[in-house]
This record gives sequence, C-alpha cells and structure tokens, in this order.
Amino acid sequence: MRSTMQNVPLLTSRIIEYAGRVYPGSEVVTWGADGPRRTSFADIANDCRRLANALRVLGVEGDQRVGTFMWNNAEHLELYLGVPASGAVLHTINIRLFPQQMVYVVNHAEDRVIFVDNSLAQPFSALLAHTPLVKHVVVNGPVPPEVRQALAGDGEREVHDYRELLDAQSDTFDWPVLDENDGALMCYTSGTTGNPKGVVYSHRSNLLHATFCAGAGALSLSQSARALAIVPLFHANSWGLAYASMMSGASVIMPDRFLQPEPLVKMISSEKVTCGGAVPTIMTGVLEYLDAHPEADVSSMKDVIVGGSACPPALMHAFHERHGVTLLHGWGMTETSPLGTVAIPPVGLDEEEHWRYRHTQGRLALHVEARLVGADGSEQPWDGTSVGEVEVRGPWITASYYRDDDAASLEKFDDGWLRTGDIGSLTPDGYLTISDRAKDVIKSGGEWISSIDLENALMGHPKVHEASVVGVPDDKWGERPLAVVVGVPDDVPGVEELREFLLTKVARWQVPERWAFVTEVPKTSVGKFDKKVLRAQYAEGALPVESPKAS
Repeated sequence: MRSTMQNVPLLTSRIIEYAGRVYPGSEVVTWGADGPRRTSFADIANDCRRLANALRVLGVEGDQRVGTFMWNNAEHLELYLGVPASGAVLHTINIRLFPQQMVYVVNHAEDRVIFVDNSLAQPFSALLAHTPLVKHVVVNGPVPPEVRQALAGDGEREVHDYRELLDAQSDTFDWPVLDENDGALMCYTSGTTGNPKGVVYSHRSNLLHATFCAGAGALSLSQSARALAIVPLFHANSWGLAYASMMSGASVIMPDRFLQPEPLVKMISSEKVTCGGAVPTIMTGVLEYLDAHPEADVSSMKDVIVGGSACPPALMHAFHERHGVTLLHGWGMTETSPLGTVAIPPVGLDEEEHWRYRHTQGRLALHVEARLVGADGSEQPWDGTSVGEVEVRGPWITASYYRDDDAASLEKFDDGWLRTGDIGSLTPDGYLTISDRAKDVIKSGGEWISSIDLENALMGHPKVHEASVVGVPDDKWGERPLAVVVGVPDDVPGVEELREFLLTKVARWQVPERWAFVTEVPKTSVGKFDKKVLRAQYAEGALPVESPKAS
C-alpha cells in the first residue's frame, strides 16, 4: 500500500519563506567595531530573493557553484539561504586553509562567482591569479581602489558591491522546484593529510539535520532562544545552527571577525545569548576571561554545543560550577553534516551518573546508525567497553567525496558505511565515547593508550592551560606518549608534579616519559591540536623534550 501523503520536496527555500513570514521580528545581529547591527528575519527573506535575482544577472544558472570567503554575518547568512534556494550550490571556503589549499578547493569546486567580506578582500585578491574560472567577485562593504583593482586583475573579473548589487534587484522571486536530493551546499574537509575533500549536502539532508539540531535532542531552539554562532559558517556546515535557528525562529548573533574572548563575552551579555556552538579552544579563552572579570554577566547563557575536538571534562565542570553554563559535547565531522551525537543525559540520574553521560560524546541521533568495527573486522557489541572504529550511515551522512575516487578516498567507505577514523565504544543505550582517532591512538607494547584520555587528565591540572599528547617512536615499546604542555603564565608545573598528578588518573604504564613545555600548541585550521606538526617537530628535534628518570 502506498501512503496518501503529498510528495512535497524538502527544499531550503521553504526555510526562507517560513522564517520571513512566521518569525518576521526575529533578528540576525551582526557584531561590528561600533557594536551590533540588526536585521529582521523579514528583511533577510527579502534580501534572499534579491540575491537570487542578482545571481541570474551574474549569469548563475543551474547548479553552478557560488563561493563565499566571509566571516559570520547577516550577509553570509543570506548567501547560505538564498544561493541553494535559487538552484545553485553554495561553496563556503574555509578562510583558515593554507593559500594553496584555498586555490585547490576553488578550482576543484569550479566556483564562478565568489562573495568576499571587505576585511578579507586584500588577502583573497592574492589567490585570484590562480583561479581562472572566477569571473565575478562581490565584496561585502567598501574597499580601497587598489584592492578593488587587485580583485579585478587586468579585466579578467568584474567586481561588484554586495549592497548595491542587491538593492538594484526586485524582492520577489519564484523559487524553483528542485529535486530535494540535489546539491545545496558544499564544504571541504580541513585537509590535514593530502588535498581537502569535498562534501556536498543536499536540500533534504540539510533540512533533516537542521530539524535534529533544533530539537530536544540538541539545542531545543524556539523563538525565545538567542543563538551565538561562534562556529563559522564555513566549518562543517556550521553545525546546522544557521538553518536550525531560522526554522525555529531563534534570533542569531553573528560575531563577524570579533572572535576574541572579550567581544564574545560582551555579545553574550548585551544580547542575552541563551545558547550557541563553539570549539573547545574558543571556550577555554572565554572561561579565562570570565574568571578574570567576575563582573561579566553571562547568566542568560544556558547551553553551548562544543565539538570539533574532545572537550576536556575540566572545562565542562568549570563552566558549570563557576558560571552556570552547560557545555554539551557534540560529535561529528564534515562528512556527517556534522552532528551525529549530542551528550544530553537521561533524566533521573544522580550527579555521578549525570556527569558520566556528560563526559561521553553523546547519544546517537535518530537518523544516524552506528557500528563498531574491531581491528579484526568483526562488529563489536554496544556494551560500553568494547572498542572499534566508529562507522556511521544515515540521510545526512556522505556516501562519497565530490570528484574524488582515489584509493584513499574510497578507503573511507565500507559497504555503504562511512569509516570515521574515530576509535570508540557505545553503551547499550546508544551513547558514544571516542577514545581516540585511529591515527592518534598510541600503540605501546601491544596495548593501546588513548591520547585523548591523557590530554583530558593533564588539562584537569590547575597549572595546565593546554596539553596535547602524541605517540613517538620508542626502541623498547614501539611507541610511547609524548606530552606537550602549555602551563599557565608564571606558574608552569614541573614534570614530576604532572607525573604524580597523572598517577591518580591513569595507569602507571600510560604515564609519559617524554615531556615538552611550549608557549602554544600548534592548531589546525579548525582549532584542533595539529598532531601531525607535533610529530614532525619531534622528529626534527625542534621540541624542547625532557626525559627525566621517574622517581
């Protein structure tokens, strides 16, 4: 029997029309040097229609790619909504990639039109000599004549002003009826090994994913919520926050380029932020600022989804105990849209059990299936202790990479499942705990040591600001952990102090023999510890390694 339901495609254009009509007074707040700039959902919807008309003027037809090189602001959100709704595919370029990687992704995606913030226009202009397919550059805000000339080159490209371009268009547009499985938006992986890989999200996958993000299993968004979008629109589909906020009527606070702790705290205080999304390194800086400025008022903020890398339990407890803020662990990756889990504990638990669930990566979303594959290829049970590589599948999980079918890319997929590269366990009730990345787990004398567990333990020490742990070659054991530590200013702990501290947290055989104390741990373009760089620095003798005998 077939259902009697209407077959209406799930399209992003529906978010525009719904948000503009049903939540016209909700707002997008863009932070600037002179304070906030406000745009209503109704105005956002009108600008999306103007944008669609402007794209036609620029010759964008069908599924051509439209790039963005922008911070989080109202204009970027309009592009996020309006470009896919028009039938084109939005390519959000990660502004923190290396220049050669940026050139690669622009050419690989075949971007023809690129929108760029004026504060990024000068560095962006240096890339254009290597991206011959780009014919139009649209700048959000004024730029000096010499920058405009650099963007135009020797007449190879036309340069437009964003506001002037949109104001010349009608605010009516008939959104095309698309196939819901057509590409809507594309992001590239951060490319820590090899070239970045392209992931193309569909209209259907984006709406299903955003519905989960807005719901009770994640941020419980509503019209009364005010979401701070610290996570960039160009990073892993913005964790679904942009679409989820618009469809639920939650006002969105966009920090633009003001991502330092002081302005972020000012945004939270003045805009009465209730929730948001950020990586742990950002929240570490916010915590330090709050601790140093007890007069700062962040009492409105209740929940922040933290992902991108493991959130140290010490950071979760500090926010909860000192500032009343709940950091919710989330897990995912560019390939999973990205959210696959969020650590909302079951109800009715005592405090110890509550925190045990909070420390996991979270409960699997309804539409995300998962399995654990052991080293011998066998599927592992969901018993909370058995470990294996996490493989997932579902309607917002990619099945391939865009225009990539090399052996390394194909190796990421296993009979319809995405191999995440994460090693973890699952409880009987579907809570995922990641113990390490497959490439980062330390194989010592036939046993595995979790670099994440050691990092979390070290960052629980009051004198440790940051800590990253990598495996390095060892003649006796094959591999042993090297701890790279950033101490708090003027009070850096010693090796013996940290060893004694770790002995209360992990087994003695897991405690590192090698230590390096640095002023900063290198990070990737998305704020993760760059362990590839640390391994290279160790191999080159560039780290100040101490190896004192254990007492």
